[in-house]
Amino acid sequence: MEHAATFLTARLEALWAALSGLALPALIFAAIALAAGGVEALRKARAAAGEVRTNAILFALDIVFVTPLLVLLLAASGAFIQRHGLSLDLDWGALPVWAVGLTAVFAGDFIGYWRHRLEHVAALWPAHAIHHSDTCMTWTTGVRFHPFNRVTTALIDTSFLAMLGFPPWALVVNGLVRHYYGLFIHMDLPWTYGPLRRVFVSPAMHRWHHVRDAEGGGVNFATVFSVFDQAFATYYVPGPCTAPLGVRDAIGRGALAQLAWPFQAAWAWLTSRRVARPAGAAE
Repeated sequence: MEHAATFLTARLEALWAALSGLALPALIFAAIALAAGGVEALRKARAAAGEVRTNAILFALDIVFVTPLLVLLLAASGAFIQRHGLSLDLDWGALPVWAVGLTAVFAGDFIGYWRHRLEHVAALWPAHAIHHSDTCMTWTTGVRFHPFNRVTTALIDTSFLAMLGFPPWALVVNGLVRHYYGLFIHMDLPWTYGPLRRVFVSPAMHRWHHVRDAEGGGVNFATVFSVFDQAFATYYVPGPCTAPLGVRDAIGRGALAQLAWPFQAAWAWLTSRRVARPAGAAE
């Protein structure tokens, strides 16, 4: 009982710290939205209120329940990489600190690009579809993830960066930059960045990734650097995006329905396979 109380207290403290860490970005994003959209930004905020509530619930569940598991998995992954000598012996200390940090973010975005494309294949799509289900996309969409998707994202990105031999602080820099910039590009802004669109991902570029007709496939998989989408023929920014957002699957709007959806999709696939089995075929 005492251990349970200690765990709960620790998780509540972690949740408070996480929410506090989002307070300043929330104020900044609100100021940007008001400056860019004026009164229209308030109307959009009211329309998105229900989805923002679901995002907040999923974020809270992530901090309280998923993060402890993720910490254990990342520690196990790091120990495995060290034990089997899978980390490259690169002398990152020979470079300036800013160069190491920038390289870590660039490499992290490259890894994230391919991991993100993998999440759009049929087998993994049901878990990732939760992130795409907002129809009124806001910066809070950046924390809307199913636990399965959240664990695989952090585990794949961090493990591959660790295998490149980056120092721990560079992994932290990569995580912070890509996390907060990822929140920003989910904002409802028409910005395309002009000539800089050929270097950086803009809010308009990422919004095209979330259009409903691109479900399960899509374009614009990078988070920070648009150069990866250009290099691998997934870049698509014809202008500001006004197309409908969300997914076609009826995955539900509330947090519980969203958490259950990957299991429902897996069950539907299994039952369809069973129905399709020829009569008299061996089990």
